[in-house]
Amino acid sequence: MTDWLDELAWNDDGLLPAIAQDDASGDVLMLAWMNRDALRLTREEGRAVYWSRSRQKLWFKGEQSGHLQRLCEIRVDCDADVILLRVEQVGGIACHTGRRRCFFRVLRDGEWLADEEIIRNPDEIYR
Repeated sequence: MTDWLDELAWNDDGLLPAIAQDDASGDVLMLAWMNRDALRLTREEGRAVYWSRSRQKLWFKGEQSGHLQRLCEIRVDCDADVILLRVEQVGGIACHTGRRRCFFRVLRDGEWLADEEIIRNPDEIYR
């Protein structure tokens, strides 16, 4: 029997992009990266675990902020090279800027404008 992780098209660094989507609203919350261990742990623990490229270590979403992502479903795209996590975003904040989602800037008239308010000051979240 083939390991389900072997069926995925990992990039040369052994990573896949992972999109986190709010299960209830369908909003795209963020994009991060996963290696095999992160995806396996996500499935086993029922919460999002990513690979931090900057820190070169596993990143348990919410480990500092408390804003973890409870796993509802794991999907993969047709090329098996992008993961979609349908999640429940605990605390309503997915972004390190203190916003609901990382995709809070929109291009309008040649400028990137924030269309979402800060829910909580990041200095209060990350001490």
